[in-house]
Amino acid sequence: MTGIILFDGVCNFCNGSVQFIIKRDQNKYFKFASLQSEVGAKLLTEYGVNSSLDSFVLIEDGKLYTKSEAALRVCRSLNGLWKWGYAFRIIPLPIRNWIYDMIAKNRYRWFGKRDSCMIPSKEDQERFLV
Repeated sequence: MTGIILFDGVCNFCNGSVQFIIKRDQNKYFKFASLQSEVGAKLLTEYGVNSSLDSFVLIEDGKLYTKSEAALRVCRSLNGLWKWGYAFRIIPLPIRNWIYDMIAKNRYRWFGKRDSCMIPSKEDQERFLV
C-alpha cells in the first residue's frame, strides 16, 4: 500500500515539506508528484478534481484528501512523534482549513517560489512519479 502526495512543485515551502516527509517516512510509504506534472494532472482528473486545484493533496486507499485533512493524515504515517500531529483532527475542519488557507495564500511571499519544479536526488528518484 502506498500514499501519493501531490504538491506545488514551484513552491519552496511545499518542496521543503516534501523533503521533511521523505526524511521521516522510513518505510517509504509515500510517493510524490507535483501538481504541475502530467502524472499530477492525470490523477486529479481521475479523481474528478479541477486541475487548477491549489492544495496539498493526499491520495490514500482510493480516496483523495486535501488541505489540513491531507496534511494530518500524512503526519499519522510518519515516524517518531510526528504521528501525534494527527491529534489536531479534534480541531473543527473549518478552523483547520482556515489556518491552512492562510499559509497557502501567503506561501510564495513568505517562503519564495522556484522557476521550475525540484529535481529529486538520486536516492529519492524512485519515490517520484513521472
